[in-house]
Amino acid sequence: MSAVMADPAVDAPVTRRPKKKLIVIGAAVLALVLALGAGTVVFLKQRAAHAAAAADDDAASPEPSTAGNAATALKGAPFYLPLDPFIVNLADREADRYAQIGITFELDSSMTGDQIKAYMPAIRNAVLMILANKTSKDLLYREGKEQLALEIQREAVRPMGIEIAGPEPVTMAPAANASAPASAIAADAAASAKAKPRRRAETQRNPIQHVHFSSFIIQ
Repeated sequence: MSAVMADPAVDAPVTRRPKKKLIVIGAAVLALVLALGAGTVVFLKQRAAHAAAAADDDAASPEPSTAGNAATALKGAPFYLPLDPFIVNLADREADRYAQIGITFELDSSMTGDQIKAYMPAIRNAVLMILANKTSKDLLYREGKEQLALEIQREAVRPMGIEIAGPEPVTMAPAANASAPASAIAADAAASAKAKPRRRAETQRNPIQHVHFSSFIIQ
């Protein structure tokens, strides 16, 4: 019988490459690279955020001199209180005339505005009484309007318990009394001296700085 020869290619052991080990090493290296990249990105974002916040703080905070000037200007700014328009019949005898006047108070502070609002009914009544005693001729020229503003400035604070010295009358016709008798002139001077307000009233401060007219219509 013939002997059967074994095939050396079949009997030789198969040699395998360590592919699994290489895959594990590659995955570890890739994870390390990704971790380093993510850390770098986070660091850069945080740095950019801090820089942006610092820039915003610098832009929001003004210079000390500018802030001081703005505060000073705001502190010295006047406070205006507009009143509802006044419509009143004037004291003309020859014809029915009426006036429609808008008034705005210039005050020393907003606190004074709150106080005036509390006394507004009495203040409006005082202003109406002044207007009702005026004629259209009294209010026709600039001098009459200035005189009216002074009277309103004085009478508007009287309901609040503030007594202010009466304004000097605005002379519209200086030569009107030039031919009057000496006795009449002396009597007028004595009456004016007697009507002068007390000295205590002159020392009080009027919280209404000015009276402005926003509208002035006479018909």
